[in-house]
Amino acid sequence: MARYTVRTLKSSDFELLMHLEETIFGAQGEKLLGPYYVRLCCDFFGDTCFIAFAEGQAVGYVLSFVKGTEAYCTTLGVHPDFRATRLTLHLLTAFTRAIMPKVDVCWFTVDEDNKAARALHTVLGAEEVGVRSDFYGPGQPRIVSRIDRHAFERSRRRYERLGLVDHHEPPQATHAGA
Repeated sequence: MARYTVRTLKSSDFELLMHLEETIFGAQGEKLLGPYYVRLCCDFFGDTCFIAFAEGQAVGYVLSFVKGTEAYCTTLGVHPDFRATRLTLHLLTAFTRAIMPKVDVCWFTVDEDNKAARALHTVLGAEEVGVRSDFYGPGQPRIVSRIDRHAFERSRRRYERLGLVDHHEPPQATHAGA
């Protein structure tokens, strides 16, 4: 069983992320994130982006950014050898603990055919709120999902059971109107 380490991104993770992106998505024929976007995540949004390691090897990541009181979770990638393991849970735990105190809303976008990601969003309490056509270019629509502070709190017990938040963490105050 692999031991996982998850930490926030730093500038020096750029090459690791680009390699993971190629391994996880490029190998499946999917378009890759641009290096400019990955560089922004490494250099400016590292406090809400995470990289996971198993036995010293980079094996997964979450990319997100926060604007005001809204988080945008843009990518969760897991190396094929580590799918169906607890790695996704470790990444989500780091992400959830980082954003819950800061935001009132978290947005996700997902390909309609990505049933695993859509199910994960549902487990987190997100609700599909629409479809953005041509999101990544012509003919590339994405489903938009949203989880707000009320849904966070409604799902708190599930988050505690999953280990995403500690049992003793008090609910966070809303930032609405701040």
